[in-house]
Amino acid sequence: MTRQKEGMIGVMAAQTLLGTIGLCVLESGAGPVTVAFYRCIVGGLALAAYCFWRGDLTCIFRAPGRVLLPAVASGVLMAGNWVLFFEGIRQTGIAVATITFHIQPFLVVLLGALVFHERLRPVTLIWIALALFGLVLATGLTGAEFAADRSYLFGLGATLAAACLYAGVTIIAKGLTGLSAAQLATIQFLTGSLVLVAFQPLSPFELSAGQWGWLTVIGLVHTGGVYVMLYNALPKLTTPVIAVLLFLYPASAIVVDALVYGQLISPGQLAGLGLIVLTSLAVTLNWGRRPDAAAPTKPPVSCRASSG
Repeated sequence: MTRQKEGMIGVMAAQTLLGTIGLCVLESGAGPVTVAFYRCIVGGLALAAYCFWRGDLTCIFRAPGRVLLPAVASGVLMAGNWVLFFEGIRQTGIAVATITFHIQPFLVVLLGALVFHERLRPVTLIWIALALFGLVLATGLTGAEFAADRSYLFGLGATLAAACLYAGVTIIAKGLTGLSAAQLATIQFLTGSLVLVAFQPLSPFELSAGQWGWLTVIGLVHTGGVYVMLYNALPKLTTPVIAVLLFLYPASAIVVDALVYGQLISPGQLAGLGLIVLTSLAVTLNWGRRPDAAAPTKPPVSCRASSG
């Protein structure tokens, strides 16, 4: 098997698995803070074991403060992102929340322009405007369909806020050197678990055996397992291939929501997802820009392991 095929299988498996995380969140019956806390602690310990196996766990403790402080800050944002995203799933459903969250790459572009003074070209602004239109279609809040209740609107707001926080995580990671992706994620998750303790998640003794099962799957499979798969697979692929495969996540989430909960998205929502996918590829692959102006082809920051 070629290196590229190995990478494609790894990314496809990881993204398809991420599409099932909403199912585990809902079936666990636990609140967003509790789910996020156990995802942080179980996933963080799993990734710490992975770093130990690789022989670079101790490097985390030798990292200078200028590296650790941004990493810890990104962990706080990551924890908040997960709490808000899980709340979005509860209020709007798996498919809508997942599609809405995938507006995140465009927020990274806007934050990058603000933080790193990156130039926003007119064609990029056009793609972003089309993506926002796609988002409106995908949420179902158009014309006569604009009859959502407050909980639905709150869920959309929580999901968009989650996307904003994850964009902040991505921007911090973009400017951070001295840590591998696995080391950074380990710091983020363990930091997140410490932060979320203050919000009183359910204690281990308050969880039923069934809840433990679902939360363990989220921590070990959707976090530790998926992140390791992505770490090993992404370096084997080019940016165009990665950009396309990452959208298996929302596609998988839509299928899960339809099969398990009977939640079918409308043709308009499907068109909205198509616009988000198209415009995300356009921004990632620099469509509409002169070849000499485009950035070198490499895996984009937004291709890091998804928050999902």
